[in-house]
Amino acid sequence: MGPKLLAEFIGTFWLVLGGCGSAVLAGAFPNYGIGFLGISLAFGLTVLTAAYSLGPISGGHFNPAVSVGLWAGGRFPAARVVPYVIAQVAGAVAGAGVLYLIATGKAGFEVGGFASNGYGDHSPGKYSLTAALITEVVTTFMFLIVILGATHTRAPVGFAGLAIGFALVLIHLISIPVTGTSVNPARSTGPAIFADGWAISQLWLFWLAPLIGAVVAGLAYRAMFQEDRPEPAITGRPAP
Repeated sequence: MGPKLLAEFIGTFWLVLGGCGSAVLAGAFPNYGIGFLGISLAFGLTVLTAAYSLGPISGGHFNPAVSVGLWAGGRFPAARVVPYVIAQVAGAVAGAGVLYLIATGKAGFEVGGFASNGYGDHSPGKYSLTAALITEVVTTFMFLIVILGATHTRAPVGFAGLAIGFALVLIHLISIPVTGTSVNPARSTGPAIFADGWAISQLWLFWLAPLIGAVVAGLAYRAMFQEDRPEPAITGRPAP
């Protein structure tokens, strides 16, 4: 299983470096920052590119909520969930660490939230804990529904990565103002380690809510499609 775990590590590393890096380095760059739209596209593009390059090896999860949701949907073996999650979190921390080294190379850089997810005073739009919880549960639920449906045997082969990547773009467009968008506990963990102390104190929500949304989506998928399939790749083909 070593190659699969390495692929998950690299894919999650890329997601954090590309997505969070766009927020930290380019999101509000003087005069021509990429803004919410650019950050949303960056996250979608990291998943899309990693899915097609690494998905055939590991299935292209790059997210503990995806691994748990696929397990709940009967599409991923329970024995692989914990190793996948460990690899994903390690990749996210490594990606955030590289981003920290780059960002601190600029004189006067202040770490601040470091693209961490938050609620209340640490929500980009000052949204409440309740709003953040609902947002993360619902958007993760829909993300897993897209993944499970797009990689189903009845779906067109080879297009799943596009559907999933664009779904993540849409999710970010909806939820960046509310939480900064997690839907991925590993993505939330990496930056929180390097951010101001508040990020760690609020991290629990960005594990709990995505995992709830993922499990509910997996159960809903089982109710809609009573069909077993081997571990799926995001590209639409089973990983070997």
